[in-house]
Amino acid sequence: MDIELKQKFIELWKKYFNNAELPITFYYTDEEGHAELVKPGSVSRCVIGAVSNIRKGKSFAFNIESVGCFGGKRYLGFSENIRPNFEFFLSCGIPGELEGERYKKTPELVIELMEKIPKFKAPAQYIVFKRWDMLEESDNPEVVIFFARPDVLSGLFTLAGFDMAEPNGVFSPFGAGCATIVQYPYIEKDSDNPRGVLGMFDVSARPFVPEDMLTFSVPMNKFVTMIENMEESFLITGSWKMVQKRIGKNSYNS
Repeated sequence: MDIELKQKFIELWKKYFNNAELPITFYYTDEEGHAELVKPGSVSRCVIGAVSNIRKGKSFAFNIESVGCFGGKRYLGFSENIRPNFEFFLSCGIPGELEGERYKKTPELVIELMEKIPKFKAPAQYIVFKRWDMLEESDNPEVVIFFARPDVLSGLFTLAGFDMAEPNGVFSPFGAGCATIVQYPYIEKDSDNPRGVLGMFDVSARPFVPEDMLTFSVPMNKFVTMIENMEESFLITGSWKMVQKRIGKNSYNS
């Protein structure tokens, strides 16, 4: 990690976003020792629940054994398996046997959806999560994840599109909470024009985040350009200063 870049962003973030919550990051590695390895059953079964501690400053590494649910293993790239009867689980269920989440109208729609979702395999055995200010020189963050409220999201959204003619420089795919902060932004890093990902609309993940908070995730290669653009963007205008006044102190306990 470029420590000068790390510090530069911290200073600019405070300058333009007051004390809004710093982002967390992740990267894949085969090396042990970058963070405490999560032992099976030691944290929330849901990855999003475990992430709440990372937002407070804890650093964790996960491997396939650390993740407690089928979806988490799949969307962190550790397994291609899905739970049995997944097409019924995500839709109408099976009477007397399986309760459906009813996120899709029919099992057939789920099957079609799964064919369209990009394939993703973790490139190493560990995924390391750290908050931005906890990064060390030996770390190599690949994705940056903000847990943010609407005013902060508006700034991130607009900054992501500052140097793009493309109107969809940020997109919001249907998926599990962990898919929108890991799978999709990680895949974007290999795009010619990487985009930001607006997420955490997953109803099952919502109980693990505050009621007025969503996520904005972006690959590191895109985030570097966002940092470089901050001082010449809308952030220096009076329009942003009006919004900035409403951005209060963050709370890592939120």
